[in-house]
Amino acid sequence: MNRPGTALSTVPGGGPPLVAVLGASGLVGSAVTARLARLPVAVRAVSRRPAATGKAEGGAGGVEVLAADLTVPANLERAVAGASAVIHLVLHSGGWRGADEDPAASERVNVGVMRDLVGLLRSRSRRGPAPLVVFAGSASQAGPGSGTPIDGTVPDHPVTAYDLQKQAAEDLLKRATSEGVLRGVSLRLPTVFGPAPDGAADRGVVSAMARRALAGEPLTMWHDGAVARELLYVGDVADAFLAALDRPEALAGRHWPLGHGRGEPLGDVFRRIALLVAERTGRPPVPVMPVPPPASARPGDFDSVVIDSSAFRASTGWRPRVPLDEALRRTVAALDAPGLDTPALDTRLDTHGLDTHGLDTHGTRSRES
Repeated sequence: MNRPGTALSTVPGGGPPLVAVLGASGLVGSAVTARLARLPVAVRAVSRRPAATGKAEGGAGGVEVLAADLTVPANLERAVAGASAVIHLVLHSGGWRGADEDPAASERVNVGVMRDLVGLLRSRSRRGPAPLVVFAGSASQAGPGSGTPIDGTVPDHPVTAYDLQKQAAEDLLKRATSEGVLRGVSLRLPTVFGPAPDGAADRGVVSAMARRALAGEPLTMWHDGAVARELLYVGDVADAFLAALDRPEALAGRHWPLGHGRGEPLGDVFRRIALLVAERTGRPPVPVMPVPPPASARPGDFDSVVIDSSAFRASTGWRPRVPLDEALRRTVAALDAPGLDTPALDTRLDTHGLDTHGLDTHGTRSRES
């Protein structure tokens, strides 16, 4: 595999190619930005919360940090100006719940930013290859009851408002690719976890359970623990985005599910988290117990998820490298770090379904005002 970034076109005058990371302060965005900063590319890290990206340094062109509301078209134009590649990691601040509770605001971010990006790139005159856009899709777009393993070859049946929005954005990307406007790649993420940077909120199941265990609270499940989830460490996800930058011609125009190829029973994962926390605190492990599911539970919350990413591996050489136990250990250690400002737990948190995949949450202007 080439060194990531070498497949991108240089800017006029022979400078390094520019990669714009939209949603750079989220869990995935900060990891991608940190890796890009070590490569022979210029990086523009764009977020409404720039604090976490401001620590990235180095690279051939350095890291430019830009704070912007990307639902404003002029801000989006400034964010991607001159970029050879765009990594699109933006998600509405409400996550999957927001798509149900405030569908218009959620659609404006989850679909509208992609719609505006395609329109902007369509109107731009250019010489050389079409810009590359790598989008963070969701494994849950396949729909509940889609069977396992999910390999991206069967028709999707998205049901939830969140998945329908993700699908709509991905469809815009694929259509623009077929029209030659851009070269689009969608990486469909499973449940992503790992140490979150300062200021980033990882609301996924692993970090939520680790926080509860550190607080001495029991870890609860809506089932007997046999339901399995594909869990992917954030560092491995970041490596996948860099691999996509390196193989645009092989990947463009399609979606690519990412995963290990095995589902982890959540009961086993929760018990391992409880043990890791006990090792650090010296307290007995907190109990792991089933509880009745709430009325808000969705059918997909009780489906096991296994993802076959062999096609993406064959096309790029990527593979997950961090074993689950080591990834859990790193996450617990980061959450237990002295002086960490741990966010308050959301008692409504869905700890059993697919979550927000570690993306940068991005509210609309009206929500933030």
